[in-house]
Amino acid sequence: MHEMALAEGILQVLEERASTDAYARVRKVWLEIGPLACVEPQALRFSFDVVASGTLAEGADLEIVQTEARAWCLPCAQSVAIAQRFDACPRCGGHQLQVTSGEQLRIKELEVD
Repeated sequence: MHEMALAEGILQVLEERASTDAYARVRKVWLEIGPLACVEPQALRFSFDVVASGTLAEGADLEIVQTEARAWCLPCAQSVAIAQRFDACPRCGGHQLQVTSGEQLRIKELEVD
């Protein structure tokens, strides 16, 4: 379950930022996750609760903001929405697509004390 490693990485970022930005407690974390990031949101929430126990993020709410995956279609020369990798272009049916977004996993916003 790589979500545990992701949760540990998120906590590490929060702890590093706490020393720089001078906050003592994290109340809420907004994560932006693309559909191509291969992350199971429920598993990430569970993992975050486990790794946050006894830290500055203990009890923090983890809000997951789902984003859209997009790709550039070479034959159409258009940006199109896709549901998963290797989808056909919804406009022309072609398969020459370059993913341009949807792979991200990033901390979008924090609520801290």
